[in-house]
Amino acid sequence: MPGILNRGWPKKAMLRDNPFQHEMKLIILGSGTAIPLADRASPCLALTVEGSLLLLDMGPGSLRQMTTAGLDHKKIERIFITHFHPDHTADLIHFLFATKNPSILEKRSPFTVTGPAGLRGLMEAIQEVYHPWLDLPPELMKVEELNSGARIERDYGNFRLSARKTEHTPQSLAYRLESRQGKSLVYSGDTGLCKGIMEIAREADLLVLECSFPDGQGVEGHLTPSEAGLIAREARARRLLLTHFYPECLRTDIMAQCRKAYRGEIILGRDFLEVTV
Repeated sequence: MPGILNRGWPKKAMLRDNPFQHEMKLIILGSGTAIPLADRASPCLALTVEGSLLLLDMGPGSLRQMTTAGLDHKKIERIFITHFHPDHTADLIHFLFATKNPSILEKRSPFTVTGPAGLRGLMEAIQEVYHPWLDLPPELMKVEELNSGARIERDYGNFRLSARKTEHTPQSLAYRLESRQGKSLVYSGDTGLCKGIMEIAREADLLVLECSFPDGQGVEGHLTPSEAGLIAREARARRLLLTHFYPECLRTDIMAQCRKAYRGEIILGRDFLEVTV
């Protein structure tokens, strides 16, 4: 059946499942793009690792999506930004404003925002434009910049992070997160077919790739379903989850196009889909 649609809000039964009980669990908060769709928010993934709540990108509406999914924004420990396009970053403004609320600020634990070089300048510019309403104590928010020209490896205790440069913007990064038990999730952000995503995706337990446009209508800096399948096949990824669908892609048979290259398990992402890594 062409395309895939997510009809309605998540069922109550989904919200009874505590995401912190799993070693690594992914919840898609936004499976769409910058184009407004009733059933697909802009890019944002929530990931829990041994009780830590992480976000991968934070497009507009992410905090509201968290509330609907039963997640508490006050528990976010780390936010990883892949690149600076508004559909991946705009809810940073809402997040800082909500955190500034006195009833939250006095109880909030420190958190970190991580992203490519230029992140610190972006955060400072946002705070300057809205001064003083987004200003937070320096000990509360840490901004961590990663050099997209280097092989990035970090150990955060309960998980390890790798990042590689991808072909979308000059700063774009893809992330790989590995638990202490060896489970791995890779998130491409926005990317074209390139060495960086091929390398970081190697033997991932769950490979989350953007899938923006259908075969035959590819756009530079983005992936088609068959290109996503090619990456998963060459990387020998165990499972492939596709997300970041433009309307053009949703009107086609995404699964069939991806199957041209990849024979493993394919998951078509939708808002509020939960996947254990």
